[in-house]
Amino acid sequence: MASDKQNDAKLSSTDENKGKSSDGGLGLEILQIIKESQQQHGLRHGDYQRYRGYCSRRLRRLRKTLGFRMGNRHKFIGKKITVEMLSDSRYLLLVLMEAERAWSYAMQLKQEANTEPRKRFHLLARLRKAAKHSEKLEKLCESPRVDAKTKLEAQAYTAYLTGMVEFELQEWKLAMEAFNKCKTIYEKLASAFTEELAVLYRQRVDEISPNIRYCAYNIGDQNAINDLMQMRLTGGGGGMMAEKLEALITQARTKQAATMSEVEWRGRTVPVKIDKARIFLLGLADNEAAIAQTANEETKEHLYETLLAECRDTIQAVREELKSEAKQRERGSEVDSNKVSNLQFLHSYLTYIKLCTLVKRNESMAHTLQAKLKEPEVDESKRGPRPQDLIRLYDIILQSLAELSTLQGLEDDHTFQKEVSLKTLVYKANRCFFIAQSYVLVKKWSEALVLYERVLKYATEVQSKTKNLNNSLKDLPDVQELIAEVNAEKYSLQAAAILDTDETAEVPSQQQVKDNTPLCNRLETFRLEPALVGKQPNLVQFPPDFQPIPCKPLFFDLALNHVAFPPLDDKVEQKGKGGLTGYIKGIFGFGS
Repeated sequence: MASDKQNDAKLSSTDENKGKSSDGGLGLEILQIIKESQQQHGLRHGDYQRYRGYCSRRLRRLRKTLGFRMGNRHKFIGKKITVEMLSDSRYLLLVLMEAERAWSYAMQLKQEANTEPRKRFHLLARLRKAAKHSEKLEKLCESPRVDAKTKLEAQAYTAYLTGMVEFELQEWKLAMEAFNKCKTIYEKLASAFTEELAVLYRQRVDEISPNIRYCAYNIGDQNAINDLMQMRLTGGGGGMMAEKLEALITQARTKQAATMSEVEWRGRTVPVKIDKARIFLLGLADNEAAIAQTANEETKEHLYETLLAECRDTIQAVREELKSEAKQRERGSEVDSNKVSNLQFLHSYLTYIKLCTLVKRNESMAHTLQAKLKEPEVDESKRGPRPQDLIRLYDIILQSLAELSTLQGLEDDHTFQKEVSLKTLVYKANRCFFIAQSYVLVKKWSEALVLYERVLKYATEVQSKTKNLNNSLKDLPDVQELIAEVNAEKYSLQAAAILDTDETAEVPSQQQVKDNTPLCNRLETFRLEPALVGKQPNLVQFPPDFQPIPCKPLFFDLALNHVAFPPLDDKVEQKGKGGLTGYIKGIFGFGS
């Protein structure tokens, strides 16, 4: 909360500066204020509830500062801001924050409406409230005290919120008119002001464009779907449009899925009766084409993840059908366990698509990391990519290829098994290459040289097997570049190893003489050691070693066994001469 208050104080001071117009009238940088507030108070992470709380606190402070209180703590007295009260731009900011608070609450309810549909009614009410506040702001800005730029921004803001309301009500024509009006105003503002403000206006135009295309498609413009697909490739249409765009694509594929009945793979035609599998297989070519056209790595990664998620859901649906089919087979009398059923073969085909997509995704990530690995490091404090990262990616690729070779129904397909084994050799060669690179970094020259030889062995084996295959593999990576790179690395490795041995021979005092002898034991030898002036100098050995000392002599009494004691027989006889009489005398004291 303390950090929020500090940020609010900074924003309020900047807003006061933004409220002073150069021509003497009242001004308010509406878009800049809301964008900065949204980015600093939760919307960077999609936290609309936090932003709503910020708007409420901001409203309370503004009312307190302006003396515009709604009654007291006991009674509410509503007040309206009129044109006559516009002596300060903060009155306009007050209405703007009311609209933003209602809008943020509506977006929060939109997130919650996915699991609770009844909240959609509340969402529409809050959106209408936000549009009402924006209309109020626009009417206030019609005053001659307000400058022209603020008037245009208020009109664009009102058009944007009105379009949002009509968009949620699915009034496509009205929403499209409002969004087009908003887009036109922001484009004019972007061409008239500085580059810093123009960037903000263009960003808002980019946010609105997918909504306009979506409205055009729903009105009946079939060409708009191509524009929406292109925006999906470039990463546009985020936020509210992302879910609607995915739903639109799924709806279009569902219509086409009715005409699809079978699929052919590895020389076998398999009927496709599951609707989810039909929709997925119809969109597979479009998804692969979209991935191939995308240049942005983040967008490509998102498309790969989307394709893999759809594939997993489809495999799960086929797996459920397989369970019911297995139960029916158990009830039946004839069971042919050797023949792979059509449904099982379809499951193998979908698993093949999933594993191949995983291989392509990890290979794309490996190429990106490899390109970054060749670039020089600009900031040494940040950890850049290392060969170990690439080793992990190639491990995952090899694991996927191992699963490919065990697919049910393809055990006897020798061509397929040869293709998989050939790809395995290629990726093993790449993995060995980056393991060797990691050994080079720690100056283990002999291990790296052996691994480079292993890479050449794998590469030559791939080349010999590729010649024997009649059909050429289109998606097989080229190993000729890898061979050339390995040969170059071998020469540089040998040179680095020779230089390293020369350095160790020239400077024996720094490397070979280095030992852990304490300073007190080598006072006669001068040696520069930075560790002596560090935090843990090696001055004396502690604790000291044990030293031998003369032991204390031990004496043993061995002569006792050889000593002859004097006889005591006479004393024993005198003691026994008294008898009973002497005993009685002794008791009564007579003989003493």
